[in-house]
Amino acid sequence: MDKLMNWLQDTIIPPLTKLGSQRHLVAVRNGLTLTLPAIISGSIFLIIGNIPIESWTNFLAPYENMINAAVGVSFGIISLLAAIGIGYELSKSYELDAVSGAALSVMAFVTTQLSDGFVIDPAGFDSTGLFTAIIAGIVTTEIYNFCIKKNWVFKLPEGVPPAVSNSFVSLIPAMLILLLFWTVRVPLNFDITTFIASVFSPLLHALNSLPGILLYTFLVSLLWCAGIHGDMTLEGVADPIFLAFVAANASAYAKGEALPYITASGFSSLFVNVGGTGATLTLVLLMIFSRSKTYKELGKVALPGSIFEINEPVIFGFPIIMNPLMMIPFILIPLVLASSSYFLMSVGLVGRPMMMVPWTMPPIIGPLMATGWDIRAAIWSAIEIVIAIAIYMPFFKIAEKQMLEKENQSFETVENEVAAAVED
Repeated sequence: MDKLMNWLQDTIIPPLTKLGSQRHLVAVRNGLTLTLPAIISGSIFLIIGNIPIESWTNFLAPYENMINAAVGVSFGIISLLAAIGIGYELSKSYELDAVSGAALSVMAFVTTQLSDGFVIDPAGFDSTGLFTAIIAGIVTTEIYNFCIKKNWVFKLPEGVPPAVSNSFVSLIPAMLILLLFWTVRVPLNFDITTFIASVFSPLLHALNSLPGILLYTFLVSLLWCAGIHGDMTLEGVADPIFLAFVAANASAYAKGEALPYITASGFSSLFVNVGGTGATLTLVLLMIFSRSKTYKELGKVALPGSIFEINEPVIFGFPIIMNPLMMIPFILIPLVLASSSYFLMSVGLVGRPMMMVPWTMPPIIGPLMATGWDIRAAIWSAIEIVIAIAIYMPFFKIAEKQMLEKENQSFETVENEVAAAVED
């Protein structure tokens, strides 16, 4: 086991850690958070409009188009918001004027969304243009940064208000950026969105497949075992895909069509990571009923956070990190739950995620809402808790036994010290 841990530390973990801290991926990860308020707000309208109570649906029937309008405008600008967020975050990382970076990114992205008649087509502002927004944000900011480094800017005299000065500083970069994206889209008539979609098609297929989501799940759990935030490390790569999936599912649901994706945003956070990565809520439940005072107290402290998917107290306090015994169920359980959930959704026994709910939503409730009030999802979430407890149980009993021995030894040591003090 020591050889395995050393191999992981020396070979696997360093490149993954480097990937997670890569400037552009961090900017993508942070920039995409700007889309969440719109996605969640639109999902709330979907949730309200589709509560499975006949009297409620009858009441809302005359207003269905009004509700769908709110869904459309929120999900319909995801890529536009992503371009703003990524341009802002990447510019900030280069210590450039972030507002100017965001504005230049939007200009470049909108240029890519010109139709064949060379008028702006807002249809690409939804999730279909998400990867184009990422590319536009990165390329734009790199050009902006290059111009600043080369001092290719107009500088106004001191005393000019910063807002005006910054706008002139970004003027030459803006001209170069517009020229580049305009040339590609208009004279060359090259559809960047269609091209990027074809390039990323294998990755989209992979992460919506069972092998792909299992590999992703395994890497997330493995990184946590090494003390690295696995979810955050891989978000820059995976989140744009999962967000595009849930937006496509929401759009299909609003139109009454079949949902195309299984592993949409919410699949991992709600159906795999029950109570946090590694389904550690179930470990907390075992600790609460433990004979060990240490584990019982830790369970009480960790329970409120674990209910809302926050499990750092367990991972660092139990600990899970660098613990060969607990690494096994911590990695195994997510793989079992991911496989089972994927199968149930693929055969239609459990609904697929199509509404964006906060990742902090508790088990049972979160899956119920994310699948559009599919009661089967709530029941499956409860069953997942039982499955995870069953897998954790034998490993926890071993750890509990070891902890009880330590506690007894400590108690005996204190007794001996007290006895010695009395004799003296």
